[in-house]
Formats: sequence, structure tokens, C-alpha cells
Amino acid sequence: MRSLPWVASLDRRFRDRGLAIVGVHAPEFARERVAANVRAEVKRLGIRYAVVLDNDFRMWDALRNEVWPSIYLVDRMGRLRARHTGETHEGSDEALAFEKTLASLLDE
Repeated sequence: MRSLPWVASLDRRFRDRGLAIVGVHAPEFARERVAANVRAEVKRLGIRYAVVLDNDFRMWDALRNEVWPSIYLVDRMGRLRARHTGETHEGSDEALAFEKTLASLLDE
């Protein structure tokens, strides 16, 4: 598991507007399949949002995911509204476009 600083920033900046982040951890290595190890890493990284352990890759498969990291925006009705795959850094054109979509969804 690695930290995603941009996601932590989104959490800090948009939480009060109704953003709820759920991390889905699909393990790459055997040690990442152990819930206690994931809990310890979440604590070490200072992650404030919920993290689900997807050992069987059910969420990964259901979303037809192909790469780490992937970020999905799901609206209040449970509909998938946007997806971003790959690394993104705060302030980049990709991040700003994603944040614009996020803000729009939060305003709905």
C-alpha cells in the first residue's frame, strides 16, 4: 500500500462538502493480504478515510480495474460518474479537471 497525497488532500478539502472516500486496497504482495498489516499501514500513513481490503479482487474485477491507483467518483445514487487511472499530482491539469467534476457532483 502506498500513500496517495492527492487523495488525502481531496479528503481534507472536500470532506466538509460531503465527500466520503473509501479506499479499496487490492493487494499486490502476500503481506498486504493480512488485515493487521493493512491497518498498521493505514495508521502509519495517517489515512483518515475508510479502507476496504479486497483480497479476492472482487471490487477490482467489478470495476474492470487494470492499474494501481485508480480513482472513481460515485454519486449519491451509487452511479459511477468519473474515473481516473494512474498517478496524479495535486495542481496538475488532470487533477484540476477531476476536482472540477468532483465539485460539480458535490453541488448536485
